[in-house]
Amino acid sequence: MIENGREAFIDLCYLASAILFILALKRLSMPRTARNGNILAMIGMGIAVFATFFIDGVIDQAIWILLAMILGGVGSYFVARRVQMTDMPQMVAIFNGLGGATVGLVSVGEFIDKENVSGGEELSIVLGTIIGAISLTGSLVAFAKLQGLISGRPIKYPSQQIYTAATFAIIVVLAVLILVLGGGAVDKTLVVVLFVAALAIGVGLVLPIGGADMPVVIALLNAATGLAAALTGFTFDNQALIIAGALVGASGTFLSLLMARAMNRSLVSIVFGAFGSIPDGAASGAGGEGVETEPVKSTTAEDAAVTMGYADSVIIVPGYGLAVAQAQHAVRELAEVLEARNVRVRYAIHPVAGRMPGHMNVLLAEANVSYDDLFEMERINDDFRNTDVVLVVGANDVTNPAAKSDPTSPIYGMPILRVDEARNIIVLKRSMEPGFAGIENALFHDPKTSMLFGDAKDSITKLVEAVKQV
Repeated sequence: MIENGREAFIDLCYLASAILFILALKRLSMPRTARNGNILAMIGMGIAVFATFFIDGVIDQAIWILLAMILGGVGSYFVARRVQMTDMPQMVAIFNGLGGATVGLVSVGEFIDKENVSGGEELSIVLGTIIGAISLTGSLVAFAKLQGLISGRPIKYPSQQIYTAATFAIIVVLAVLILVLGGGAVDKTLVVVLFVAALAIGVGLVLPIGGADMPVVIALLNAATGLAAALTGFTFDNQALIIAGALVGASGTFLSLLMARAMNRSLVSIVFGAFGSIPDGAASGAGGEGVETEPVKSTTAEDAAVTMGYADSVIIVPGYGLAVAQAQHAVRELAEVLEARNVRVRYAIHPVAGRMPGHMNVLLAEANVSYDDLFEMERINDDFRNTDVVLVVGANDVTNPAAKSDPTSPIYGMPILRVDEARNIIVLKRSMEPGFAGIENALFHDPKTSMLFGDAKDSITKLVEAVKQV
């Protein structure tokens, strides 16, 4: 009776956790409710962890589990407090890699520890080992690319595809052997070799992918980690782990598809296409030879202030440069000064602006910019042609008109914010360095474009003071 009651209590707790996880995902889909969504997810996870202590045999290891939770919690708290919003994708990549490592190592350890493993458990362990290991090394490579520890461009070496294909074949052979041979000492050695081979595949898959695609890769690896966690849940017969892993896998896959669609590309082309690579000797311009020699028109904060101060409508396009300069508060102040002059101000948000979906929304929300002033690409693209001034703050590839006019461009076909249709364009940028895609932006050479060079925060502060004097 007591045993049945304990199992019923655990199942009830896991059900409550699952409901809270689903509600959390729903609320995370909107900036207004995202904070509450995080709180619901934390409560759900807390309930699941609490219930796990009631599983038979777990309480015997409670001291080690609590110690690990304290160390991990304290470490994560201080890391999260220090990480800037600009580095959030790197932190997500690291956490995702640690999740993959956990799943992979737990799968290997479970296989080695058990005397007899059933067919269903073997399949879950094998898949968990492979996916967890790939997620680990793939996430570490993604982190290194985004952090600048290695080149963000596609990294290739001689016979790379042959080595990758051979490693994949080894993984398939090892997986089949483990599943066919069943239990035994030979299998325990094979599963370790399988884990190592999968680690190599993770590196081989992500190295040839350009830095522009790293956010999509991270989302895809996050989905893979969720799937691996769900498989581990089957191994341990843990409903909470199955549900949480399935939710992470499904949401990560959906996010990857949305990001790929925003770039007008398929996941297959992202994983295997080496987006952003520039052939040796090719021009760095957006459209081909000679583009980089075209003139660029510079401006001053005072001249730009006059253009904006007497406009009827202004659209601000935030990008990664805004995040780097931490200029969100200055942008909000500029908008308030313009609105005081009866200028209509809105913000155009591209789905992949910055380094992760929602990056710009979170930054602007941090500066108390009204959600009503944030417009997604589909809602605002048709308005650019009737807009007096567009202020581009650090956005690069998502405003490049080569995406719709130059079939030779690596980003051709990617949906962009059509800022080139506005009457006047002011671009805030440190230099003429290209964006993640590694190509120059043809917008910078548009006769309607004026370049205001310098740190975005400093430039906007000067704009605010200049507009007040107009």
